[in-house]
Amino acid sequence: MTKLLEKPSQPADDDCCGGGCSPCVWDYFYEDRKAWKDQQTLLAQEAENTSNNDESK
Repeated sequence: MTKLLEKPSQPADDDCCGGGCSPCVWDYFYEDRKAWKDQQTLLAQEAENTSNNDESK
């Protein structure tokens, strides 16, 4: 199994300087949050498949 990702924390209000940096701390947050959400969806699907397989036995 791949490494479980921790739910990313939203940056603090003062973490972004507002200077239009690229990438911004928000860019990293959104990227990390998407990866975490994708992994959570996959884990839920795997759990559902396992549950369905157990029920069919």
